[in-house]
Amino acid sequence: MFPAVFRLSTTGARTLATRFRPGHTAPLASRCYSHAKVETDEEFDARWVTYFNKPDIDTWELKKGMNTLIGYDLVPEAKILDSALRACRRLNDLASAIRILEAVKDKAGPHKDIYPYLLQELKPTLAELGISTPEELGIDKI
Repeated sequence: MFPAVFRLSTTGARTLATRFRPGHTAPLASRCYSHAKVETDEEFDARWVTYFNKPDIDTWELKKGMNTLIGYDLVPEAKILDSALRACRRLNDLASAIRILEAVKDKAGPHKDIYPYLLQELKPTLAELGISTPEELGIDKI
């Protein structure tokens, strides 16, 4: 009885081994699903400037836009931040304006020259809108 079971098990194992040989795999099809046009940097910037310059933007749209923008693998350009800060001013939302500056500083990460550059570019806008930086308010040390 045991030799019969042993014979069946070895025969079954051989058939499984020949049935699933790695050398007999089906070719994989390569597909390109995206036929969309690649967006240039200028088009990307213009899209976000237009988004934040909408006259009827509300606080939820502002926060949603900034959350989406910060989620990208980039630090936003100064002109995008300028329009976002102006949207904060139109909404009288100082907290969001300061949070935008904090998020940009965090997004710059270990690159210590990006955040000072953006502050330098945004200095006229910050002065015009009366927005203080987190460093001026002392909340960067908390």
